Amino acid sequence: MARHRLRRHRRRRRHHLFVVLLLAAGLIGAEVVHEVIRHGAADPAPAALVRGPDPAAGTEPAAGATAAPDPGPPSPDAVRVPVEGFLSWAFLDRRSGRITGSANHTAPSDTMSMVKAWLAADYLRRLPPGETPTEARLDALTRMIRDSDNAAAQDLFAVLGRRRSIERLVETCGLTDSAPYHDAWSNTVVSARDTVRIGLCLADGRAAGDRWTPWLLDEMRRVRGVGDFGIRAALPADLAPQVAIKNGWLLRDEDGLWHIACLAIGPDWVVAALARYPGRLGFEYGTGLCRDVGGQLLVGRVRAAPPPNAP
Repeated sequence: MARHRLRRHRRRRRHHLFVVLLLAAGLIGAEVVHEVIRHGAADPAPAALVRGPDPAAGTEPAAGATAAPDPGPPSPDAVRVPVEGFLSWAFLDRRSGRITGSANHTAPSDTMSMVKAWLAADYLRRLPPGETPTEARLDALTRMIRDSDNAAAQDLFAVLGRRRSIERLVETCGLTDSAPYHDAWSNTVVSARDTVRIGLCLADGRAAGDRWTPWLLDEMRRVRGVGDFGIRAALPADLAPQVAIKNGWLLRDEDGLWHIACLAIGPDWVVAALARYPGRLGFEYGTGLCRDVGGQLLVGRVRAAPPPNAP
């Protein structure tokens, strides 16, 4: 009996040492360690846990900012934003791949101009190896992302095979709640859950490919004009430009509702918010919903770097 206890004790010590080594190497997190020690076994860490930082996707903290202490994933009731109409949100932790969201985060809505980021990525990824777009095409892609140029989007949508591009979006990014809508890019069906999956797909290189992902994310950081609203507006002025965004907005004639879609990609998170509400409330009502969702989800997750020589 004593020898049995000794063998069991030695196995437990070896097992715990193995777990500590995994933790030190950054292959698993403390939550997984707790489960391994308690149960004596764990499933292999998912790829999102063992994959290192993706410099092309901007996973390193930007200059002038440092990561705040990890507050953990938000709870489903982390956002309390009163709304007249429909509002859903989702949060994706880029370090673990875990998605949390509102109770209705799988409910369908639509993209409007938000899908333009995918159209640009789909075009760039499909270029023959070594080929560079013409200056005119790159200029059109820039206008489509930064200024939400509809004519540029419509032209590119045709080049990409129209509906087939949205089918590639679903396939490439592993979406489960999304689908094309006839031949209209603006009406592409998505959920908040799938929207953060699209954000991750844009950030990790699957959408645009390794060569063009940094270019695309930089264009998304430079969104300007009427489309520069929403989630990143909740961040301090020195941090907001470091976040890549693409938003969609339209007062639809068919239902008299404003349709709003907001996507923001940070260094270790992706946030999405989708809304529909009566037209009489105006465009600013929807931009405020996205801003408030971002503010409640991102508070405490990023902070400005302390000034030099600060204690």
